Amino acid sequence: MTIQNRYEFVYLFDVSNGNPNGDPDAGNMPRLDPESSKGLVTDVCLKRKIRNFIELTDEKTSGYEIYVKEKSILNLQNNEAYKALGIEHVSKKLPKDINDANKITSWMCEHFFDIRAFGAVMTTEVNCGQVRGPVQLAFAKSIDPIIPLEISITRMAVTTEKEAEEQAGGNRTMGRKHIVPYGLYRVHGFISAKLAEKTGFSETDLEKFWQALALMFEHDRSAARGEMAARKLVVFKHNDALGNVPAHALFERVKVDRINGEKDTPASSFSDYKISIDKTNLQGVTIEEKF
Repeated sequence: MTIQNRYEFVYLFDVSNGNPNGDPDAGNMPRLDPESSKGLVTDVCLKRKIRNFIELTDEKTSGYEIYVKEKSILNLQNNEAYKALGIEHVSKKLPKDINDANKITSWMCEHFFDIRAFGAVMTTEVNCGQVRGPVQLAFAKSIDPIIPLEISITRMAVTTEKEAEEQAGGNRTMGRKHIVPYGLYRVHGFISAKLAEKTGFSETDLEKFWQALALMFEHDRSAARGEMAARKLVVFKHNDALGNVPAHALFERVKVDRINGEKDTPASSFSDYKISIDKTNLQGVTIEEKF
């Protein structure tokens, strides 16, 4: 059964001595808003972690394959729909019969979790149409400005004999590692029941999505990312599919305030903040703190 209610949510996560989202155009330094010096994490980065969690835990379950994953060839993924339905594809075009075209797109939604959730542009050589997903995320931004650090690293092992000779003279391979000493990030999310009707995003899918937000960092450990943790998930559930209150008015009910340290200096831990939620005078909306 597809979801019947509109949702918005506020998600808080933090990083200690790691790079939550490197910018390839800036030597993989942590992404920054140049105006405020606050850290940024893109929606694409967060969706990648959600996809990875679903792939790790549920991909072998029917309907929970992942469409956009490492080394996947999208044309081959798309062709599975044509093969399963016995429809012959025409280069770069959907079937002329509207029913066949809808069947192709629906098959992709049924089999791939990330298409049901986030949507996809599947207009490759093997055309499966386009889907606008019900689950959307904004960019995450740190509560306070961050100060990225660039750290030099060395490598003891070598690749070639020539490098070994150079190291004998005291030369070691040098590298750079970028970290954020500490940053608490906030992101807003939106889930549309009306768009879920078109992709088939279900109540079960929604529960798996909440689970991914809670646990995705636990299965995404690496030296580059340091220590990342999900800290808070506040969900606003509307009484119906269209909703009762504008999203921005709900987001403003979640306040994150510094309680330790100077406000103009970076925080050093999650305990430097206090999270408060205004639950008064809600009309047609319920608030749930998932964690």
